[in-house]
Amino acid sequence: MTIKQKKQSISKKAITGSGVKVALLGFGTVGSSVARVLAASKFPGIELTHILNRNVERRRNSDAARVVPSSVVWTDDIDVILRSNVDIVVEVMGGLNPAEGWVRKAFGAGKSVVTANKQLIAYRGASLAKLAAQHKVHLSHGAAVAGGVPVIPGMLQGLCGDQVTRLSGIVNGTCNYILSRMEAGADYATVLADAQQLGYAEADPAADVDGYDARAKLCILSRIAMHAELDPDAVTTQTISTIDAIDFSYAKELNCTIRQVSRAELDGKLVHARVAPMLVPLASPMAWSHGTQNMVVVSGRFGGDVVFSGHGAGGDPTAVAVVSDLLAVAQGCNTVQLPVRRREVTGDFMAPHYLRFVVDDKPGIVFAISGALSKVGANIDSLLQRRGYPKHRLPFVVTTEPCLTSTIERALTAVAKMDCMLERPLCLQMLEIDDKVE
Repeated sequence: MTIKQKKQSISKKAITGSGVKVALLGFGTVGSSVARVLAASKFPGIELTHILNRNVERRRNSDAARVVPSSVVWTDDIDVILRSNVDIVVEVMGGLNPAEGWVRKAFGAGKSVVTANKQLIAYRGASLAKLAAQHKVHLSHGAAVAGGVPVIPGMLQGLCGDQVTRLSGIVNGTCNYILSRMEAGADYATVLADAQQLGYAEADPAADVDGYDARAKLCILSRIAMHAELDPDAVTTQTISTIDAIDFSYAKELNCTIRQVSRAELDGKLVHARVAPMLVPLASPMAWSHGTQNMVVVSGRFGGDVVFSGHGAGGDPTAVAVVSDLLAVAQGCNTVQLPVRRREVTGDFMAPHYLRFVVDDKPGIVFAISGALSKVGANIDSLLQRRGYPKHRLPFVVTTEPCLTSTIERALTAVAKMDCMLERPLCLQMLEIDDKVE
């Protein structure tokens, strides 16, 4: 059976109502939301037949499972699903193991896969797509980035005719929730605890706050929009945990706010890519994004800037994207496939930089910092010092004219060794409307 014939077979089941059978791998926040959306919408020809999860009895007896039809088979054994007549496997467990092995086995068993697993697609997406094609099945992952915001299908279908040269955006709702709450005056520890209680952040928040979640998503978007295959481990990340309330005060003086920004720009055979907290001008659309909202700005050679925005964290928005993919696969919808090339990546960008120092104030500190910057060829643009802070622990800010981040980092390595420095200097890129790289 050809790929076209297999898709037509699944599509015919959906249209005639004979039932496209669906298995759900994972019944956590997203999985239970997928089941709820399917139960509430009652899409004709779509039948949930299997759910796989650990601790089956506990999950089956949970409040979330009340929407699940009594006919559904619950199991903790993937072989039960692989041997079944399921047509589409929906994988919402996350992580590489055991998800990757199970997805590969599902392809081998002739089953299409819909996934929301950004780590899986970032690290294994290219090879999994080839394997799916070999087995004449489909792999769809529109829910892997930005939850319910249709960034991936929008790029695959709506922007494939353009030459995308730059991506920038907010793709981690947890970090956006934390930073926008801090912008309003809350402290980091309190907001992080609130995010964990609300289910936006895990007990170990490192994947979110240290940028690894957003890094995976940026690599997926780069592959789709710029046809550039990046090694996620080569993409520079920077934690938001070093951001303090004083940084928002200084950012406001600079007509900016602070957001975790994921950005990538194509520069010949090289891609400049970075995930980090950055100063964002208040006039930028990304400064308007609050709470769990995601926003991605795609810049094309012919079409200019296109903005995608909406809620990116939480089970329901992600479930919407998962179910949309499920319906598309069930009805045999095709996506545009364009060649992808492996690209080298660097975290260097030509940009102004925000440098925050906390010092035991002594004469000559600004002169020494200026000298260190001058030595590497970086020029100071402004100096900001708010009143009301004790001299023995004084925070102040220097901003620089545009230069490479690596240049600034060389200067800060020397500055950090000064006896007066109480903390390692904080370095943040400052976004401009037309950022350039060199």
